[in-house]
Amino acid sequence: MFTFISGATGGLGKAYAEYCAKSGYDLFLTARSEERLSALKDAISAKYNVNIEYFPCQLTDDASRKELIAHIEEKGFKFDRIINVAGVDTQKAFINYTQEKVLFQIRVNCEATLMLTHGLLKNRAEKTEVLTVGSMSGVSPMPYFAIYSASKAFLASFFTSLHYELKKDGVKVTTVLPGGIPTRPDIIEEIKKQGLGGKLSSHPAEFVVKKSLKAVKKNKIICVPGAFNKFLYCMMKIAPKRIVLSFIAKRWVNHGKDAF
Repeated sequence: MFTFISGATGGLGKAYAEYCAKSGYDLFLTARSEERLSALKDAISAKYNVNIEYFPCQLTDDASRKELIAHIEEKGFKFDRIINVAGVDTQKAFINYTQEKVLFQIRVNCEATLMLTHGLLKNRAEKTEVLTVGSMSGVSPMPYFAIYSASKAFLASFFTSLHYELKKDGVKVTTVLPGGIPTRPDIIEEIKKQGLGGKLSSHPAEFVVKKSLKAVKKNKIICVPGAFNKFLYCMMKIAPKRIVLSFIAKRWVNHGKDAF
């Protein structure tokens, strides 16, 4: 049995891979770069005695995704844990996107996540956990984060529905909604710019990993890591939308990030 991790070579993906290997789980890793996947396998194998398989996949490409699933079926791999980490965090005014960037973000965050989950569930173990990385940005619509926040809200909505669909089949489904995770220099800089709020809402990748894996073990629908983020989650649910959205629009009007 394997733990599947998409986006495995990114900061959060690596943290999941490291933690699961440390806990004795065999891994199946995917990301865009075969070179980086191979390096990650070597690094983890040097520390932990677990079986690690990997297969590079361009998640925006349907043919590449089908090759990944075909490889899994050919090898007869089964999964007792599916961790959907891969995502695109481009954040800027909608008018400043190219059409290619619009499609790219939607395809990675939404289309690829669902298609991989669909294929992997057909190769699941008798008892399986499905954990998907959403975002606190998806709790409310966010001007100047419109595509990102909408795609993360989509994931939370979809996997909440899936939680109830698969409950009778022994499949646990959880969506984790983290705040900032300081895994790259650009993210660290953005967290600093947000001041106290950014500091309080951000947590190390290892913290998010531990909290979310514990949550899916308990079959929680939503996991919000950190006390301050739990407070924000509740406030954004009950505060008048007009006030929330006006505040977000003013706060992020000059913001722009195109990391991919």
